[in-house]
Amino acid sequence: MISWLEKIGHRAIEVLKKVGEASLLFSQALRWTFMPPVYFKNIIQQMEVIGVQSIPVVLITSLSTGLVLALQSYTGFKRFHAENLVGTVVALSLTRELGPVLTGLIVAGRAGAAMAAELGTMRVTEQIDALSTLAVNPVKYLIIPRLFAGLIMLPILTVFADMIGIVGGYFISVQYLQANPVIYIRRTTEFLEANDIFGGLLKACVFGILISVVCSYKGFNTEGGAVGVGKATTGAVVISMILILVSDYFLTMLLFKQ
Repeated sequence: MISWLEKIGHRAIEVLKKVGEASLLFSQALRWTFMPPVYFKNIIQQMEVIGVQSIPVVLITSLSTGLVLALQSYTGFKRFHAENLVGTVVALSLTRELGPVLTGLIVAGRAGAAMAAELGTMRVTEQIDALSTLAVNPVKYLIIPRLFAGLIMLPILTVFADMIGIVGGYFISVQYLQANPVIYIRRTTEFLEANDIFGGLLKACVFGILISVVCSYKGFNTEGGAVGVGKATTGAVVISMILILVSDYFLTMLLFKQ
């Protein structure tokens, strides 16, 4: 019994230690954000890696989600003769939840893994130590550009995801299910409020910060050579996805509680 309690205690202390280290890394990044020099080139490069290169996967996922969501909603609502509400459900579901959450999960799996692997490789090959030797702040040079890129590109990707998902829902409803296009558009615009859109974009900003902080921390503190890089990459993706799903619940309570 004592042995199990010791293991649980050691594990809890280890988790709290890592949370504290990640929080310190984030606080350092915030403190040095607006201090010169500002590495604009690094920021643009990370925006391309995190945002631009993720667009095809995000659009395909969102389109598929919009199509399936409209089809399933129509099938369910038809039993209650409420087919006209399909557009409303698709728009609200995508802007409030599915758009930001799916975008965050995709970016965590694609760009987050690359972020952790790149920083982990730099750590085990002592490139980060070389930056410190050259009097270059590694947090400012490596971490802050990724934070900015995640904060900026996640909402932009979410906007694309929302738009293509709603278009997909419209296509399957009007072209395949023979819904009235005028009623579909009117129902969508009638019940969709600005708070729904901005709430989802705020979620995307939080998810972008979480992904950047977690993946940067895991890569920045990699140990154990190539094996350590693999473990850091896997851990970064898993933790990022869990935090996205958990934080989504609390953000939903905060933003959309009636």
